[in-house]
Amino acid sequence: MSMQKKRCTLTPGHVSLATLRDIYHGNVTLELNKQAVGAVERAQQTVEAIVNHGDVVYGINTGFGKLAQTTIAADHLAELQRNLVLSHSVGLGEPLPDDVVRIVMASKVISLARGHSGVRLQVIDNLLALFNAGVMPVIPEKGSVGASGDLAPLAHLSLMLLGEGNVRVNGEEIPAPQGLELAGVDPLILGPKEGLALLNGTQVSTALALRGLFEGEKVFAAGLVAGALSLEAIKGSVKPFDARIHEARGQTGQIDVAAAVRTLLEGSEIVDSHRHCGRVQDPYSIRCVPQVMGACLDNLRHAARVLQIEANAASDNPLVFSETGEVISGGNFHAEPVAFAADILALAIAEIGAISERRLALMLDTGLSGLPPFLVKEGGINSGFMIAQVTAAALASENKSLAHPGSVDSLPTSANQEDHVSMATYAARRLGAMCFNTAAVVGIEAMAAAQGIEFSRPLRSSPLVEEIFSGIRERVAFLEKDRLLAPDIEQMRLWGCSDSWPAAIVNLLPSTSA
Repeated sequence: MSMQKKRCTLTPGHVSLATLRDIYHGNVTLELNKQAVGAVERAQQTVEAIVNHGDVVYGINTGFGKLAQTTIAADHLAELQRNLVLSHSVGLGEPLPDDVVRIVMASKVISLARGHSGVRLQVIDNLLALFNAGVMPVIPEKGSVGASGDLAPLAHLSLMLLGEGNVRVNGEEIPAPQGLELAGVDPLILGPKEGLALLNGTQVSTALALRGLFEGEKVFAAGLVAGALSLEAIKGSVKPFDARIHEARGQTGQIDVAAAVRTLLEGSEIVDSHRHCGRVQDPYSIRCVPQVMGACLDNLRHAARVLQIEANAASDNPLVFSETGEVISGGNFHAEPVAFAADILALAIAEIGAISERRLALMLDTGLSGLPPFLVKEGGINSGFMIAQVTAAALASENKSLAHPGSVDSLPTSANQEDHVSMATYAARRLGAMCFNTAAVVGIEAMAAAQGIEFSRPLRSSPLVEEIFSGIRERVAFLEKDRLLAPDIEQMRLWGCSDSWPAAIVNLLPSTSA
């Protein structure tokens, strides 16, 4: 039996992160708030009036970019828009996954429906019909510099509307005309400005950055849980999580993370067993979890604010202001805000993995942890978690290179008309690989910490931690002696990118906290 899809109403300018997250995860249908229709129609009428009056306006009856001074006759305007789409469809590489493409399509609908793009309502309706039918444009991942918008990838989206190229339905590529037929729509003949409105915009870089945010939230949650497990495994001190320490500094994320860890550990027999041991100087990877993970949380929250605004933005060019009948050229297609947000996310994702790998290394060092060497009995004949830590180190180190900011790079295009670009699309795209790496690192740490906790039995941790421990044991068994660990690591990577966490952590995350 197929699951009933959730209906999401898009109100341009006011779409929430929670709705965008639902779109990313799928099983939704979209509809446009009817109140947006009037603004769309007024903008299209403004464009139509300009064409009928014979005024020369960039993007409506001129060439594009460096060719903006070339006037195009009215009987060639449809050809102009079609040629724009075909000439800009120059992407390369693997197709973007459907979860990202869903956000691209939804945010393009939102942008066009702001009423500043001048397109016919039919363009928006066709995009919605294709989305709801599960017909996804095949968008190659490479070919955008993040200004003038995501031109090449959005051109590949636009090909679908023309009945050109391929689309994907249920993971299978088919010719676009078949996809249009499935959705019950006809190929479009683009009107004045419509091709440019579709191609201009930051929807692809924003969608990729939102994927980074949503997956980054998962690895943040897993990393925070793994840190609490590791603290229990080494019988670390809970004194550095005292609320007074964090209030004295005043950093919001730090305060919130410390409170979440206290909630996770509430009622732990392991904590009570060494409450008066005098241990107050754990290594920083344990002691400074609130400071490091709190800073990561602050960055996630900042990026979330920027990306929610951008997903609701009118980011094509020129923009139509129907109140005055003006069409004004600007630069909202420049994705610098997205590039910065993606770079901030990259720093947070890399640091979540970096501090996790250090806690893992700490647990394997018997001189620091007090646990058996490499967390295994009969060390020597057994190597235990020795090489699992090497894998974690390799992934954490790879993330250091991937974390290099994309926004500081720029290469001029279009004969130096577009002389400074954001590189937002790459900056956002690499977040997928970084989240994969970090999910594996925190998963390995959590697996090792669960092993360490077993050496404290019969003492038990808190109810919340024991529930998490049981979930880990459903995926991987105690390491009694050496065995093939690669399947266990993959299971724990999946644990590290799951989204089932205690409320104390879920409530911290920007896309899940109301």
